[in-house]
Amino acid sequence: MIKTLHQADFGRWDEFVNNHPNGTFFHLSGWKTVIETAFGHKAHFLYTEHDGAITAILPLVHVNSLLFGNNLVSTAFCVYGGIIANNEASYDLLDAEACRLAKELGVDALEMRNRERKHPERPYKELYVTFRKQLEADAEKNMLAIPRKQRAMVRKGIEAGLASTIDDDVGRLHLAYSESVRNLGTPVFSKKYFRTLKQVFGEQCEVLSIEHNGKLIASVMNFYFRDEVLPYYGGGTELARELKGNDFMYWEVMRRAVEKGVKIFDYGRSKIGTGSYSFKKNWGFTPEPLFYEYYLVKASEVPDINPLNPKYQFFIAAWKRLPLAVSQAVGPWLSRDLG
Repeated sequence: MIKTLHQADFGRWDEFVNNHPNGTFFHLSGWKTVIETAFGHKAHFLYTEHDGAITAILPLVHVNSLLFGNNLVSTAFCVYGGIIANNEASYDLLDAEACRLAKELGVDALEMRNRERKHPERPYKELYVTFRKQLEADAEKNMLAIPRKQRAMVRKGIEAGLASTIDDDVGRLHLAYSESVRNLGTPVFSKKYFRTLKQVFGEQCEVLSIEHNGKLIASVMNFYFRDEVLPYYGGGTELARELKGNDFMYWEVMRRAVEKGVKIFDYGRSKIGTGSYSFKKNWGFTPEPLFYEYYLVKASEVPDINPLNPKYQFFIAAWKRLPLAVSQAVGPWLSRDLG
């Protein structure tokens, strides 16, 4: 039996996610609240049940944009998603329902952001990889595991006198992040989105900021899930490059996470061949392919909404030249549909 998630069942849903080996932070029920509150998109969180127990879940988000297409995504604004199930019958039931819903909504495509290949017969986007690594319980061993050149960058940040602190709000994070993404030619998310993430996920959502003599250098929002840490939204100010602020920042995330007993550092998704891809490889992380599989409805081919698409190059170049205040004001209007 397929059911739609309501707030009264958030606890049951999250218990299933936390106990399932394929569960991720991006399957948690809180994303329904976050996405509907911050962006206004309709979230269809579906699950199957047998004898009163949840047997499979699927978080879906309908993003319908004049500029960027009409798609049903698991999970929009997240790097992982797709169905997690206790058995094949429950999996197949939710998969069939997702395809049916995609047709009913008249979307271009249904996108499942899987970490493993589920449907070899369906097209998938050979664009993204993820970087995950086991951490040592000893901080110095983690430092020595970083390749020599990258380790030198971290030590330069330490020698520069950089310090990390935990922020209670998202103000400084949004400042550093919006400056970084403007410089990359990407529209920034709204401060409301970051506030909502913090409010919904509480202690599982932590903001770490880097200072130099009390001045903001960089900041990152980290997600904690089971024994994993995922630095997700981060950025640096103009001084970050000079002081190796980003290098030091990710080291501090790692160091502090180990103190909490965290065992997995998830550096998250990157596009193959980009700067962030190279940066993460330089830390000694091995890229693992992500299988974003598509069930095409109205589209004849896999949607290609990403900064590497040549048709977006003029827009990206123009966006980089915008004053920061303008990008902060206009960016959220565009980014709400870039799920």
